Amino acid sequence: MFGFRADGKKLKGLDPIQKIMPHIMSSRHDSQNLCRYDARCEAFDKFIIEQRELGHHFNYMHLVIASGVRLIAMYPRLNRFVMNGRIYHRNGIYISFVVKKSLSANAGDSQVKLCFTGKESIYEIKDMVDEAIKKNSRIEANNGTDKLARVLTFIPNCIIKFAVGTLKFMDKHGMLPNAILKLSPFHTSLFITNLKSIKGESIYHHLYDFGTTGLFISMGKEKMVPVVDNGEIVPGKVMTLDVVTDERFCDGFYFVNALKTMKKIHADPNVLCQGLEELPEDTEVIDVHSRRYKRKMKKAAKKAAKEAANNINR
Repeated sequence: MFGFRADGKKLKGLDPIQKIMPHIMSSRHDSQNLCRYDARCEAFDKFIIEQRELGHHFNYMHLVIASGVRLIAMYPRLNRFVMNGRIYHRNGIYISFVVKKSLSANAGDSQVKLCFTGKESIYEIKDMVDEAIKKNSRIEANNGTDKLARVLTFIPNCIIKFAVGTLKFMDKHGMLPNAILKLSPFHTSLFITNLKSIKGESIYHHLYDFGTTGLFISMGKEKMVPVVDNGEIVPGKVMTLDVVTDERFCDGFYFVNALKTMKKIHADPNVLCQGLEELPEDTEVIDVHSRRYKRKMKKAAKKAAKEAANNINR
């Protein structure tokens, strides 16, 4: 309550315009920006073939998830969310996606959410994704999210509405237990829907008002279209990615630069083979009362004083 949450830290020192945006656009569906991006598949296919010769079996889903993790790690403002008129920075990088238990109309789905540090290589991310899919694709498999949803459906329909409304109220005011936040696929940095796996076209998927999801990527089936290479129109294989973002926690300049970086990663997925040693910080997430911040400032002051003394001696 009072601006404190288990899944994020409230930002201070924001630009006045950005600070007031969550009050102008109070709901997530009111602040959606839509962007369509046709990713060239040749670089993906080349990477997959080269890695297969080394004994690693990748697919497009691995590449999109890994590039999403890397992008959020490199651009930490993408890992923000808005709740109750306040902007927060999320604790950890979370990726959610749906696992269908079988390619059948009657087969159920499982919602999966994975937590990353942002330093992982694509090999580490692949192992985590494969393990989650293997674990949740069994017909009898039930993860924590499935069990929570089942508990809610045990109660009468008229009470479900009240129960969900209570959860929304608790979430809005920071009272939702951390155990539920960890299970909820709607409290995530990025939600990915892979329509390519069922031969479907990409769609602009809405952002959920429940939860804190601020980024949504939809993967469509790949197709051959005319493209321009070296000034010539030639056939090219592309996969459409429809991106939906919450515009309230980032400015357009930051989003555009992040999208450019994502395109560069997709053009050369080999950059994902090495993990990151250091992560940039969200510069506006500063607790001036923390011991770490005070030690940092004290150290900087001593260094400045030492440099000033050296200059005087010269």
